[in-house]
Amino acid sequence: MTNKDSTAPFVNLGAEQAKAAAALQKELLDTYEQANRAWFTRVQSEAALWTELAAKLMATRSASEAVEAYTKCVSQQVQMTVEDGQRLVSDCQQITQKITKSLSNGWPAGGGT
Repeated sequence: MTNKDSTAPFVNLGAEQAKAAAALQKELLDTYEQANRAWFTRVQSEAALWTELAAKLMATRSASEAVEAYTKCVSQQVQMTVEDGQRLVSDCQQITQKITKSLSNGWPAGGGT
């Protein structure tokens, strides 16, 4: 057996790990892009919410109408904030699951150097 033959399994192992790392990186980037689009949409919807409030306040004829418009807007903003928290938890769970799945599919368990 030549020296080249004895190193072949290790070269393949490194190539397999590089392939797995590239696949994980692509999955994570896809997840980040999806999350980024969702957060961008969220920012746009909040801007629209406050713009709508400004228009409603300009059109009000009484203090009670203004308070009602503001109360509804704040209520919607609180609901959006709750949804933000849920989305953040979901995004973190997706990323954690992808990394955990990758680690459980043959990546070395320890650094051992």
